[in-house]
Amino acid sequence: MTARPGRDIVSRLLLVLVLVWTLSPLLWQGITSLKPDSELMQLSPLLPSHPTLAHYRALFEHQPFHRIMLNSFGIAALTAMTALVVGALAAFPLARLPVRGKLLMLGFVLGATMFPAILTVGPLFMFMRVLGLRDTWWAVLVSHTTFALPLTIWMLANFFRELPEDLYRAARVDGCSPWQAFTRILLPLSRPGLTAAGVLAFIFSWTEFLYAFTFTATEASRTVPVAIVLFPGLHEIRWGEIAAASVVVTVPVIVLVLVFHRHIVQGLTAGALKG
Repeated sequence: MTARPGRDIVSRLLLVLVLVWTLSPLLWQGITSLKPDSELMQLSPLLPSHPTLAHYRALFEHQPFHRIMLNSFGIAALTAMTALVVGALAAFPLARLPVRGKLLMLGFVLGATMFPAILTVGPLFMFMRVLGLRDTWWAVLVSHTTFALPLTIWMLANFFRELPEDLYRAARVDGCSPWQAFTRILLPLSRPGLTAAGVLAFIFSWTEFLYAFTFTATEASRTVPVAIVLFPGLHEIRWGEIAAASVVVTVPVIVLVLVFHRHIVQGLTAGALKG
């Protein structure tokens, strides 16, 4: 009994250390984004002596960052919606309908999430070039959706299985077709799982770099991660603008996680306690 307070203190200290370690890059970027140019290369003082928003103003005044943010938001939102629609339609029969080999299919879906993205860039690039889709939203959207789908299907299948089976049987007894039972009963009850899968697909698309860098060439379809990498100029590296851009694009992700963190945890742990 006397050792428990000590363990609680140690646990809290470890939690604080983990939080500091995790948040330190973002805090450093935030401090850097507020420093004037004369202090960017100086470690001391740690905090800016004269905080400035010049880097944020330059970010939106001297380059088409508005358009790049719109590209990222549009592609990420469409990726999340497409992954949810296709993933839900695929997860429902794998979870509730008598489909042969569905365990093998789910295993294949889970294996697809471990597939290295770099191995698919070449074939996808040739495919997009043949279809004339390079440097368009469609190229990035298709590639992001194909990579977000396996995790979406896996999460939603587990969530559908977690719902009481009696609900589906009662709906079928009352005359609902499998499609009606899915759309009218199971889908509305699966809102936490849908939210978690949608948020994770959005964050993946928002932060993805490899596909976006390969399939885009101009500001017409360039996303934020690619734009930040291309910030360095010929003779100088604009550290202040890079830091400001990093803060700007990280804030939406933090807001999403804070707003939907319960749904994310519930969606990720769905079915974990079932025997």
